[in-house]
Amino acid sequence: MRCNNPKISIVIPTYNRADMVPEAVESVLNQQFRSFEVIVVDDGSTDHTPALLAGFTPAITVIRQDNRGVSAARNRGIRNAKGEFIALLDSDDLWEPEKLTCQSDFFQNHPGALICHTEETWLRKGKRVNPKKRHRKPSGDIFEPSLELCLVSPSAVMMHKTLFDQVGLFDETLPACEDYDLWLRVACRYPVALIDRPLVVKRGGHADQLSKMACLDRLRIQALVKLLQNEPLTKTQAARTEAMLCRKASIYANGCRKRGRVKEAVKYEKLIQKYA
Repeated sequence: MRCNNPKISIVIPTYNRADMVPEAVESVLNQQFRSFEVIVVDDGSTDHTPALLAGFTPAITVIRQDNRGVSAARNRGIRNAKGEFIALLDSDDLWEPEKLTCQSDFFQNHPGALICHTEETWLRKGKRVNPKKRHRKPSGDIFEPSLELCLVSPSAVMMHKTLFDQVGLFDETLPACEDYDLWLRVACRYPVALIDRPLVVKRGGHADQLSKMACLDRLRIQALVKLLQNEPLTKTQAARTEAMLCRKASIYANGCRKRGRVKEAVKYEKLIQKYA
């Protein structure tokens, strides 16, 4: 049954995930917490995704658009959300039944908080794997550790919808690393609390994961440049960002030279000179 006045809006972007998105939707509909709406944004799927999603109506709202990427899909859902809070779920992930309850309780007990995330259980090709030490999730002031790599998973997050008024939505010009970009914009302003319970099942190892794209290093560098140009960083935050930018740009430039992409290498070497 669809909730007319939801506390939480759940946004699920999907594209050609007919084999996974039904389980993701089911994991939401099986939540203990009930004051929510589910918005699935079908980003132009060409497989059986639309037919499968139709089977869940009217319990969910399905928005279909031409293929524009995961950021545009998430943003479309967020703009249509009615809830006070936004929870994101990638269509290849699952939630434990108490996920929304735990995060709702957190915000009730911490009225000044704007965003929190949870621990996860990682599966790769159906088998459980342990995250490496570098992937350990931080809590509170997570800005500096988040410069190295993305430490917040969209599927684990819940936030006040008003937070997007402060930091903006997902950057639709980024084909990947859009979450890295957004969480840095959040973390330079606000603490990000961690609920130390694995309430998300993160399923990896399939071929269409954005984290497998070859351009990730370049996109992270792009996000760091944008952060320095546009965000209200403290002197310490700016210094840490510049150092990380130079480090990542140096590694990327060296890789370009090894592969004979000299013009591209020079571009990033000039970037290092600018921010060193």
